[in-house]
Amino acid sequence: MTYQVLNPTSEVSPGVLATAPRLQSLAGATVGVISNGKEGTKGFFAHLERILVEQFDVASVVLRRKSNYSAPAERSILEEAAVWDVAITGIGD
Repeated sequence: MTYQVLNPTSEVSPGVLATAPRLQSLAGATVGVISNGKEGTKGFFAHLERILVEQFDVASVVLRRKSNYSAPAERSILEEAAVWDVAITGIGD
């Protein structure tokens, strides 16, 4: 009997990315949150938004939900994220 082993990794190697410079403070920042859209994220991200605004003086929180929880974020979300000061992604069930 012969077994065929499949490699589940991508055939395309991602380029090397540098980390973004760390912010000195969240005060006045725009924080974007990308949710996978599952039910468990609603309450968590609502609570996170309150903490960011009330305790860290964040200027605005932008919440975006992916249309498919198991797929990458849509191009429109990624393009919008380019102007955010901070991006947070999360999962929930």
